[in-house]
Amino acid sequence: MTEHILDCCDPIDSRQFIIAIKKLADDIGYGSDRSTFLGSGIEYIQSRAYQIGDPIKSIDWKVTGRTGKFHVKEYEAPKQIPIYLLIDTSASMTVSSIKTSKYHSAVRIAGGIALAALERISPVGVVGAGGRELFVNPTLSKDRILQWLLKLRSYRVDEPTRIGSRLSELMPILKSRSMIVLISDLYDSSAMPALKLAAQKHDCVVLKITDPVETEIHGAGFVKIREAETGSTGIIKKKSKITDSKLIAEELKKSGIDFLQLFTNEPIAHKLRQFFKSRTLLSRATR
Repeated sequence: MTEHILDCCDPIDSRQFIIAIKKLADDIGYGSDRSTFLGSGIEYIQSRAYQIGDPIKSIDWKVTGRTGKFHVKEYEAPKQIPIYLLIDTSASMTVSSIKTSKYHSAVRIAGGIALAALERISPVGVVGAGGRELFVNPTLSKDRILQWLLKLRSYRVDEPTRIGSRLSELMPILKSRSMIVLISDLYDSSAMPALKLAAQKHDCVVLKITDPVETEIHGAGFVKIREAETGSTGIIKKKSKITDSKLIAEELKKSGIDFLQLFTNEPIAHKLRQFFKSRTLLSRATR
């Protein structure tokens, strides 16, 4: 078993690493409201008679017009649904054509999302989708989150991909509706069926991390590939569902799963902020 310490664009110590993910968390959360990581935010319950002190903006004008008396809308408090970060720690994530690997990007993104979620009082859990045993129950403790983030800076180059099996193991544990965020390059044929099944009861998000050289595969017709985890070789088509992000996005959309592709050679903060901000309009947690 070979273990390495994760390198960023420049080698950085633990303190600088924490500063980097805190900055990403601030960038993700900038300009967004609390409901970004709370599922649907507030939910309308009923209208009641106006009382002195009620805010004018909460007046239900339809009921007021119908009854001739002022009524206001009542809402349920924001739902603090737990967020599970399913992080792909497999060997294919460590393969890179540039200095910033998919693995590095995934750890940084997971850290930014975790800290941004904690700022909005949503408990965060962590599940490894590789060969190592990694499971952290949802917590509001920033110290605990930072501990596992620092541990994730080390990686192995022989880990298999186990997205499908990890999701299958996770489902019986979830007693209430949760948000599941998968961060992976999606080189696992069992991932899609497991995600579709999970999306029937939970709010699922897929962040696909892509190395720039991988985009060249799509224009190459038939390509011989070697799997990083097992060493096995095979032939894939240009439009393989395993490699083609457009096909992946279409497949996930049919099951109500949000998808975002992020490249290791491009800025990610703005894309993540816009992506999670737009999700407040989807109101999935009330389905």
